[in-house]
Amino acid sequence: MSHTIFAPATAPGRAGVAVVRISGPQALAALAAVSGRADWQPRRMEFVRFVDPATGEAVDRGLGVAFPGPASFTGEDVAELHVHGASAVLARLTAALGAMPGLRWAEPGEFTRRAFDNGKMDLTAAEGLADLIAAETESQRRQALRQMDGALAARLEGLRTRAIAALAFVEAVIDFPDEELPDDTLARGVGLIRDLRAEVAALADTARLGARVRRGAAVAVVGAPNAGKSSLVNRLAGWEVAIVSPEAGTTRDRVSVEMALGGQAFTVTDTAGLRAAAGAVEAEGIRRAERAVAEADVRIAVFAADLWPAADDPTWRWVDRDTLVVVNKSDLGRADAPAPSGMPEPVRVSAATGAGMDDLIAALRRKLDAASADAAGEGAPLTRERHRALAEEALAALDRALAAPGLELQAEDLRLAARALGRMTGRIDVEDVLDRIFSEFCIGK
Repeated sequence: MSHTIFAPATAPGRAGVAVVRISGPQALAALAAVSGRADWQPRRMEFVRFVDPATGEAVDRGLGVAFPGPASFTGEDVAELHVHGASAVLARLTAALGAMPGLRWAEPGEFTRRAFDNGKMDLTAAEGLADLIAAETESQRRQALRQMDGALAARLEGLRTRAIAALAFVEAVIDFPDEELPDDTLARGVGLIRDLRAEVAALADTARLGARVRRGAAVAVVGAPNAGKSSLVNRLAGWEVAIVSPEAGTTRDRVSVEMALGGQAFTVTDTAGLRAAAGAVEAEGIRRAERAVAEADVRIAVFAADLWPAADDPTWRWVDRDTLVVVNKSDLGRADAPAPSGMPEPVRVSAATGAGMDDLIAALRRKLDAASADAAGEGAPLTRERHRALAEEALAALDRALAAPGLELQAEDLRLAARALGRMTGRIDVEDVLDRIFSEFCIGK
């Protein structure tokens, strides 16, 4: 018999209300012991006096509620104690629970783990729940809620089912050669594999979109030394993230800060100034800067107004029509000069005085909205590295299946593809391949 676990379900610290959750075979008995009553109606809150069963001393007054399994979050018997959120109340109440036979403190994530073990949610839903708890922006909340509600699991299960369907065609030809199968059975199976391969490739392509929402978009600030990149990042952040100095090459490595704007999370990275490096350390900083710029979802190219438009500035090679071009130090002059032909119209600011920052923030928000538009429209994207790796594994297996020299090898690669897709949700059933064979072809009728 498994232990009954308990833990506060609310964050530590003083609050009006705290919730202690209990789950397991002794949960309802524990509720009866601390409340002094056993006649709890399911899912009905009751106002009671909570006591320490060992001494009979009152601990607090609050609300109790019973959730008999399997109609509970974990699928087990669950009880919740809603008490005042004082540290002393929680300490005494949890000490009383811990003294009861068969009860112990829950380990991190153990309630959700039990929900998964008891079939109340799949792995992607559990991950969605974790993301929802950690969500800081509106886009993160929406994506996490969709995943917790099963959108990604449904998409994955649909693909896994299609892999099993393709495998059923191949297995039918291998295992039942004497049956009167349709002449196009094998061709239809290959067609299913090709269609499935395209769908899995499209799924794998969503990994970056999902990660962009979950972790936030990556914004890289690039420019020549002394263009004012660090001052600009400090102004955006509202505090001194990066060291500012008139000495060229002050920023040797990437400096990042997390922000949020208009419901979009993003990370701004201040990079080393682009120029011919003065030493090995600066050269490494420039190499890292260029990698950050290449991987960024949004690029901010910063130019100094006193050198604008600086046609020979190496920053221009990182500018395209989607780059946000900024002319900094606009209070020093030449900021009104036009941009080179074919380049985006710049936003003119002064990081030193704050002039033009409202325009820059508005332009950055538009870029972030554009960068996240695809992710917002993708109903069930992959969100974690685990998902991406398994999608790539399934894709490689399907590619091998299409190129396989024999039916046995093709069938094995289809099994591997179905297994990789099933591992994302944690639900894998190899026996349903036989179910598909018999239901599709009525073999042995």
